[in-house]
Amino acid sequence: MKEISITDIKGIQIGQAEDEKAGTGCTVILCKEGATAGVDVRGGGPATRETDLLNPINMVQQIHAVMLSGGSAFGLDAASGAMQYLEEQGCGFDMQVAHVPIVCGAALFDLSVGDAHVRPDKKMGYQACVNSESLPFQQGNHGAGTGASVGKLLGFDKAMKSGIGMYGLQSGDVQVAAVTAVNACGNVVDYQTNEQLAGVYLKELQKMMSYEEALAQMENLRKLQDGNTTIACVVTNAKLDKAQCTKIAGIAHNGYARAIHPVHTMSDGDTIFVLSTNEVEVMPDVVGILATEVIATSIRNAVLHAEGAYGLPAHKDIVKE
Repeated sequence: MKEISITDIKGIQIGQAEDEKAGTGCTVILCKEGATAGVDVRGGGPATRETDLLNPINMVQQIHAVMLSGGSAFGLDAASGAMQYLEEQGCGFDMQVAHVPIVCGAALFDLSVGDAHVRPDKKMGYQACVNSESLPFQQGNHGAGTGASVGKLLGFDKAMKSGIGMYGLQSGDVQVAAVTAVNACGNVVDYQTNEQLAGVYLKELQKMMSYEEALAQMENLRKLQDGNTTIACVVTNAKLDKAQCTKIAGIAHNGYARAIHPVHTMSDGDTIFVLSTNEVEVMPDVVGILATEVIATSIRNAVLHAEGAYGLPAHKDIVKE
């Protein structure tokens, strides 16, 4: 196996735009020729767009973009910018009177950092698409990960900075890559070493708490901190139908479980999309295994590339200490 970028997969573009001062942004994964897609939503507080049409029983078989954004439900508006961009490119379903691009999306909550009144909108979504034409993908405090944070089990005042990460693998001719914006309520660990990378942080003690330690202090809580959600898109060149894409999305959540402790809480809206460009024949389980791996590693990369911001320390800051 070898490591790849998401843009090594034929027909895929990825672009980002952000407002660093406001602490929010968006990331778009474009497939202008269309891609078979599926989705699996596991968290208890999702903010999503056009997920029902990905149900295998429904008519639409291919989509043209996935928009991951900050801004909570407000940020879903960024997908409209992708629709405009794709229409201008002549992409979408030909309905004779117009081409109608299908853009799915999910948003995370980042209103607690920066300016809560500035969110990804149609203009920012459009700019992310334009940026996909020439700018390289950046991990950390970029795109949908600009205002992302983790470790909010005991409140936002003990959170750490996270971001967006990407990782891809190729095994033979099969390519699988993931991009993940990590805004979890729980802590992030390196599943290969079990090292705590980011999470509940006690500034006065300069100490990170394990989620087990935090759990001991959660017994008297009646509600977790609102405003979380980890959102991701897995892209593969494997030939998959809608039902298989949906199943792979569910399997890929194992990558969340490996890297985020705890995961899929009532205050997370954890969502994974899967896009297939349908080029290589392969057993779907191979894709599921690789998807789990690239999701877990993209989460790790999101945290390792994050920079401290908005009063929140990042992994890099803790290591320096």
